[in-house]
Amino acid sequence: MRVLIVESQSDLARIWQNHLERMGMNVARCAGQAGAIRHLSTHHTDIIIMDLVLGEGSALAVADYASYRQPKAQVIFVTNTSFFSDGSIFSHAPNACAFVQSATPPEDLAAMVEHYGAGSEQSGAA
Repeated sequence: MRVLIVESQSDLARIWQNHLERMGMNVARCAGQAGAIRHLSTHHTDIIIMDLVLGEGSALAVADYASYRQPKAQVIFVTNTSFFSDGSIFSHAPNACAFVQSATPPEDLAAMVEHYGAGSEQSGAA
């Protein structure tokens, strides 16, 4: 499974990456919108873990680009804010499959990636 982590806090992204790689997943990481768009333009991705509030750019713009460029890729949004706590994120980003707090234990996040990514694994390059 190919996972892209889009997270401005590098320490948090590294924790998630290490956990997912121990489970045998291929993981790439970037800090903001520009890096995510570059990655999605050239790399096949099954699932994206993305902070809703990025230090650079817009998470919704990345999700929108992903839905166009890689329509089977699912997005797990993470946040430490109350934005979209009403569940409306699923209306704004049709490729959103989950919305969790940044403090979610890495093993729980990994289980979600495994669950949602299993249905969206793609074949071939994007």
